Amino acid sequence: MRPSVPFDPPRRFGRGGRLSAVTAVAVVAVLAGACSSSKPAKHASSPGSTPPASSSSAPASGSSSASGIPARGSADLVIWADGQRAPVLQKLAETFGQENGVKVDVQTISTDQQSAYVTATTAGKGPDIVVGATDWIGNLVQNGTIAPVPLSAEQLKAFQPIAAKAVTYNGSVYGVPYATENLALFRNTAVAPTAPTTFEQLVSQGQAAIRAKKAQAALAVQTGQTGDVYHMEPFYTSGGGYLFGAKSNGDYNPSDIGVGKPGSIAAAKLLAKYGEKGSNVFRRSIDADNSISLFTSGKTPFLVSGPWALDTVKKAHVKYALSPVPGFAGQQPARGFVSVQAFFVSAKAKNAALAQEFASNYATQPSVEKALFELEPRPPALTAVYDEVAKTDTDVQGFYAAGKNAQVLPQIPAMASIWDALGKAEAAIVGGANPTTTITAAGKQIKKSIGS
Repeated sequence: MRPSVPFDPPRRFGRGGRLSAVTAVAVVAVLAGACSSSKPAKHASSPGSTPPASSSSAPASGSSSASGIPARGSADLVIWADGQRAPVLQKLAETFGQENGVKVDVQTISTDQQSAYVTATTAGKGPDIVVGATDWIGNLVQNGTIAPVPLSAEQLKAFQPIAAKAVTYNGSVYGVPYATENLALFRNTAVAPTAPTTFEQLVSQGQAAIRAKKAQAALAVQTGQTGDVYHMEPFYTSGGGYLFGAKSNGDYNPSDIGVGKPGSIAAAKLLAKYGEKGSNVFRRSIDADNSISLFTSGKTPFLVSGPWALDTVKKAHVKYALSPVPGFAGQQPARGFVSVQAFFVSAKAKNAALAQEFASNYATQPSVEKALFELEPRPPALTAVYDEVAKTDTDVQGFYAAGKNAQVLPQIPAMASIWDALGKAEAAIVGGANPTTTITAAGKQIKKSIGS
């Protein structure tokens, strides 16, 4: 959920409500359990924006079935999120229930959350609210498992434009965004005091650090043996590639596939130039397991990652700065993805009115998003909250600047055909495969998959 990245003076939106000030704090705490990202594992630090839910985390309440889906139990409102903070959240959910005369359960899932949600909801056993990344939306709408959220024009306008765009699909709003996340360049300022403005400058500085025995790799960016489309996207777009064209209204057009077209071939050639057979900057040996640790251990002066890396970097006491991921000299700007984390209301919620009230009028409160930020510091989706926290948080400023050219992580179902085919193609190209034939073959595979 991750990412998304995906953002106050206290100002209340909506029609007013039943929550007291004390209860609002409980709501915030309940929501906090949803803070971890749920982006596709391929582009994750683990799983893409935060460490995955621990397999030892039990559901907050109810018994779990053999499929890993918790039983609903007797709760009035059930929220699904990944499970880093389940024990604490359950206590806070109990407080929320006491203040409002309802029982609320925050439940965690030990398997793939999106798949589990679709399966459970289709069977009438899902939660009232699920928290995840906005790239889920197309799949969830296609499966009839989430309902539009009736945000007013005023409410929607209060969010950062890219966050509002991320929750809008086919003209309807399908979620309440609370945080954005995108990639930035982490730079070890002790080794590389100046931020590179081109990829070539980055490579030059990184290789100079290697020659000076201050580093072992010029750059750490997740690639892996099967590729990582999410982390490679800034370089793919800078080289001229794109994934989907746009319709007249700005939505992604699944009929216009960019993979395999001339721009993607040009990008592939640049990936090859800096791959293992070229300058050896992009490496398949760098993946989700070691990319951040290479930076924190001083083995590279540069890391391409997102806000999920901040805690580890800070604990390592590395002197760092954030800047935009630089594109290739003379080419297009580097445009990575912005992923947005959001609250989705189930199309089959047992308590639809309560779920919509919770999403529309409480998750939209500035005090809620501010508390979510304090629990997990990712750029808030509400503009006023972002403006407030950015005054004193240089990391928020850095990620915001790095995401100015970013594109919304596609929500359309066709994106599912991109991850595996393009990821494997990029990894093969980095490893020395012919860039032209490899990216062309990937494009044909993607078109066939989407066509079928």
